[in-house]
Amino acid sequence: MAMQSRNRFRSGNAILDMAFVLPILIGLTFGAVEYGYALYLKHSLQSAAREGARAAIVSGATATNVQDVVDSSMLAAGFAQAKYTRPPTIEYSTNGTTWSTSWASAVAGNSIRVSVTTTWGTAGVHVLPTYLGGIGNGKVLTGSTTMRKEG
Repeated sequence: MAMQSRNRFRSGNAILDMAFVLPILIGLTFGAVEYGYALYLKHSLQSAAREGARAAIVSGATATNVQDVVDSSMLAAGFAQAKYTRPPTIEYSTNGTTWSTSWASAVAGNSIRVSVTTTWGTAGVHVLPTYLGGIGNGKVLTGSTTMRKEG
């Protein structure tokens, strides 16, 4: 009789432990999903910027060429055109510190930088509230690549 009473109290203890631990485990899981998706999005933006820079450094490249390459890279990653800033920012520099958006006048050896940007509110997945550590809607994610113009 005493053994039955002791087992009954132990099963209640397990339910109580689960009630305390389960919300923490769910919060950690949702956080891992949200931050993992943010890393995937950042990687996709960086990849699109790299492909755009490759298109921009070629002699005779146009903004349309760069935009098409960025669009196809983002589409391959699963992001529609409405999810990121179009057109991407294309700049050039002769000294590496002063940047100009008139990149079509760049000559061989100049640095060309392509940046693709989005906000978390536009492209993100919201599974965790910001008061619990989730990413805010205004968070800006950018992928940027710099390459030298070909001759």
